[in-house]
Amino acid sequence: MKELWLIYGLLSAVTAALVGIFGKLGLQGVDANTATAVRAIIMALFLIAVVFFQGNISQIPALLADKHTFFYILLSGTAGALSWLFYFLALKYGKVSQVAPIDKLSVVLATLIAIFFLGEKVSLLGGIGIALIGLGALLVAIG
Repeated sequence: MKELWLIYGLLSAVTAALVGIFGKLGLQGVDANTATAVRAIIMALFLIAVVFFQGNISQIPALLADKHTFFYILLSGTAGALSWLFYFLALKYGKVSQVAPIDKLSVVLATLIAIFFLGEKVSLLGGIGIALIGLGALLVAIG
């Protein structure tokens, strides 16, 4: 199915939006880093259960043995953990309506990194869209 990426992308956007809402509600009177650590444990247990029920738990040793693959997954995990830490800290001190748009500047940054380091191509229309995402994120955050 060609549109599967779009379906998963939309589901990702909806659930990511809920992270900010539930996170803001859950940060009342608690340390943001502690809340992030607890969230990470919950996520790890959930994802291990998903892998187990899919029958893919046996693939973990092979993934860990592939140094190249594991290195990039390690970097991705570290970047993700730092992103969560900063996101929850931002939510602790700011409004979701400000933090979420600034966080979405990651779309612009990821696209630029993909263009310069991965050699991905973006059409003129796509470039305009990326610029509008950046401008829109800034306008929503300061407005």
